[in-house]
Amino acid sequence: MTPAINSASKAKISYHIHEYTHDPAAESYGLEAAEKLGLDPKKVFKTLVVSLDGKSLAVAILPVETQLSMKLIAKAAGAKKAAMADKNDVMRSSGYVLGGVSPLGQKKPLPTFLHNSAEAQPTIFVSAGRRGLEIELAPLDLLQLTRGRFAELVL
Repeated sequence: MTPAINSASKAKISYHIHEYTHDPAAESYGLEAAEKLGLDPKKVFKTLVVSLDGKSLAVAILPVETQLSMKLIAKAAGAKKAAMADKNDVMRSSGYVLGGVSPLGQKKPLPTFLHNSAEAQPTIFVSAGRRGLEIELAPLDLLQLTRGRFAELVL
């Protein structure tokens, strides 16, 4: 069990765990998950941590085949500027290794934004806290557990 799975279990939400053998040579963790699990990449979401105005961190959750707009995440978070967070800050804040960062069960709760395309999906897949492990859950349950909100994050 990972902190992400424990968080979902404790909240008594409906979820399913999907496991696959991670290939260390994979170029994209999220696209690898979609491919190995036979899923539409629009349903598989990656978790990115950004630095806001160089002062604080926030979480962006978006489809694996899209690219995060720094302007849009900054706007959603009420910041002037956003940049990808330093990998050591990400691991320290979340408690997860890169490629296995889950929006659930992070050591330090951060402002969280879920791409609004998730609203159209009955369930989405996000990392369950380690490479090769995905958790499938309803987008509204994810927002409830992370205290997040929908936002436009992709141009």
